[in-house]
Amino acid sequence: MAAAPAACFPAMSALRELEGDLEDALERVNVPSYIYDRHGIIRWVNRAGRDMFGDVRGRQITSVVAPEETRRAKEAYLKHMFGSEDVEGQVVLLDEKGNRVSVEVSSVCLFEGHHVVGVFGQLSDIEDEAGPPPLPHLTPRQAEVLRLLERGRSTEQIAEELHLSIETVRNHIRRLLRALDVHSRLEAVAVGRRLHLEAG
Repeated sequence: MAAAPAACFPAMSALRELEGDLEDALERVNVPSYIYDRHGIIRWVNRAGRDMFGDVRGRQITSVVAPEETRRAKEAYLKHMFGSEDVEGQVVLLDEKGNRVSVEVSSVCLFEGHHVVGVFGQLSDIEDEAGPPPLPHLTPRQAEVLRLLERGRSTEQIAEELHLSIETVRNHIRRLLRALDVHSRLEAVAVGRRLHLEAG
């Protein structure tokens, strides 16, 4: 993958003067880091990332996220490729053994000229066992909304985190309540936890 030209990052010339090996430094840093290309294919993962998720090079970025997170991963990809937006947020990934891991992702676009050619990202605040798998009778979006309600998020916070309008989030919550046959968010959280326990 082509590196961004120095004109885009004035500090790059200063880094070159140090004659340091940036690639080696990124490989040794103890924070899982990755690069995927404009097609969403993972091209590089550092040692910390390989230790946690295995060698996932050559796979689609969406293949390493939990099933209910696929839509959000695709949305983040589109924001990078077509909006040139840097993206941050929480996501649930699957580690090498298929266990769910909750992480904070910080990712930035890699440019060649004015074109996005890939994405560099790092993972932090890693928590093992990110919770049980989603309930089978909920849609991925409903499972996502339930997970955020369980964390005490308000309608406005959910809208901001999922990049949706407040009215869209309200509609998702209404459908979630119907799917769980409950009348309030508190009941939804209680029923969701009970069903998770029964499923586990």
